[in-house]
Amino acid sequence: MAIVSQELVISMLRKYNIWWRNPGLIGEESKPQKRQAFFKAMEIITHSSVRRFAVLSGARRVGKTTIMYQMIEQLLADGVSARNILYVSFDNPIIKLVNIEAVLDIYETLYPTTGTRYIFFDEIQYAEEWELWLKVIYDTRKGIRVTATGSASPVLEKGTADSGTGRWSVLKIPTLSFYEYCRLLNLEEPDFPQGLRLTDFAEMAFAEMGDLMSRFSPFVNHFNRYLAIGGFPELVLADDDHYAQRMLREDVVDKVIKRDILTLFKIRNPLLMEKLFLYLCINSTGIFNATSAAKELENTSVFTIESYIDALEKSNLIYLAEPMLVGSKGSLKGKPKIFIADAAIRNAVLMVDDVLADEAELGAMVETTVYKHIVSFYQGSMAHIGYYREAADNQKEVDVVIELPHKQILCEVKYRNNSHIAQKDALIKLCSEKDNQVKNAFLITKDLGDFGKTQHETVIPVMRIPAIAFLYFLGKSESGQHL
Repeated sequence: MAIVSQELVISMLRKYNIWWRNPGLIGEESKPQKRQAFFKAMEIITHSSVRRFAVLSGARRVGKTTIMYQMIEQLLADGVSARNILYVSFDNPIIKLVNIEAVLDIYETLYPTTGTRYIFFDEIQYAEEWELWLKVIYDTRKGIRVTATGSASPVLEKGTADSGTGRWSVLKIPTLSFYEYCRLLNLEEPDFPQGLRLTDFAEMAFAEMGDLMSRFSPFVNHFNRYLAIGGFPELVLADDDHYAQRMLREDVVDKVIKRDILTLFKIRNPLLMEKLFLYLCINSTGIFNATSAAKELENTSVFTIESYIDALEKSNLIYLAEPMLVGSKGSLKGKPKIFIADAAIRNAVLMVDDVLADEAELGAMVETTVYKHIVSFYQGSMAHIGYYREAADNQKEVDVVIELPHKQILCEVKYRNNSHIAQKDALIKLCSEKDNQVKNAFLITKDLGDFGKTQHETVIPVMRIPAIAFLYFLGKSESGQHL
């Protein structure tokens, strides 16, 4: 407290906690559309019998702070006293100089309260020894419930493993799904049968499925924009897409790579990290070979490349998809595929002109978007998600494999004008086997008229579903609902 005075901290807390003056002011910070993470986090911190803290982890600008404000608004609506709610951001240069204990001591001196207090710590990874202080708060201050956020998950997950077991849960927040994008823009939802699932399409008549697909016609332009600018809420609402991409590059990518990762992982070669991320964007959706990357990038060590990949994954900028076994077919071993966390991040970094006119670029964007949606859908479940590629023939691949306790689901993206695949394609071969766990298979197509079962004779039918419909229904599905 020698560097920052108590008066200055109090001044910052009052600026953050506008509801202390007038509870109605919280509506200026909150948004009406609520994501699934809001409901999960509220359930965690308000549970009547199980006391746990909630930690929200996700890339910059995915809406973690908005979720916090929505939670505060809900608590106020439920009758919680405004002064029983504290919000503070450790991304603030003044607050960074103060530890969690000091902030709580000042708050409790400023407003002595009774009853349960709800504490919201934003960007908690910048707080000194945050995981130890959360443990102390959990163990010694029974009347406090905490929600925290972090843009980089390494310390969040490490802190959970070291101190948080049984004390707090980490909820990963991806960028908006296409369905959430539509809701944020208040687009009128098509009239679909209640509880419709993607797996229901296999039993649906061709004409009925065609009628459903036709209802997506008004959404095509929105889908193309979603692919181009991504699922960052603030940018979705922007009226200048070129400016939105620039902000994405500067505020999301540059700040994470040039500040967050360097600070949290003690990266010794910042320029190499930037080059590696550019390399990953160029080769996104491809098989990643650390040895090849090490040679191409300054001829550095494989260990350095692998440690930097780990940092990028834990900072919510990339996904790693591991190879998986399907049926009796051997699979490529050891080499992951890399997916950028949101296709728009890749667009912003590479500054590709008119990505919608390039079929190869579109294919990579849609495959990335499909993988992100599937990972988000199965978060917290027992599912394992990866890809399949034959060991004997590296050209035969299935883009996404979902492994559940008693079945596997296969997804192949063919986002092009002609989605036809040959009988020898990996997806068809795997669906033709009798003795494997494959129960559903989807061929994700481009055009709204490209739907229905493929003409191949397979044990498991392969369903063609346009990407716009596949992603919309997946995003709309309730948490925990199967495909």
